Amino acid sequence: MLGIKEIQEIIPHRHPFLLIDCIKELEPGKKSVGYKSVTYNEPQFLGHFPGEPVMPGVLMIEALAQTGAVAILSVPENKGKTAYFGAINSAKFKRKVVPGDKLELSCEIIRQKGRIGIGKAVASVDGEIAVEAELTFIIGE
Repeated sequence: MLGIKEIQEIIPHRHPFLLIDCIKELEPGKKSVGYKSVTYNEPQFLGHFPGEPVMPGVLMIEALAQTGAVAILSVPENKGKTAYFGAINSAKFKRKVVPGDKLELSCEIIRQKGRIGIGKAVASVDGEIAVEAELTFIIGE
């Protein structure tokens, strides 16, 4: 299990934009599974939406991308690099995510050639899919 400190040794994201709390499963270069505990005191809930806080879909995609970046950047040859978005394909939002939910984040790297990687990403709450997408990563220097 990787906590915040270990995650920050792999990816460059920091508060308030680090959107994963822990990584419970890691196969470097292949897959990572982590969690985000969604809490009411997060800044996006001030305006999204007043009286009905809902985690923005773009932040769920970003949390999935960070989870995938942990997998891609945890291999020795990518240490110290950054994984950037290349594309977001086939994103489907299937359920609202609200404060109190524990979002499970999974990203499996299904293809990689050179600096480009593609991940199959799924976020779920209590086994129910909230969002799924295919994410393309470009590994920078």
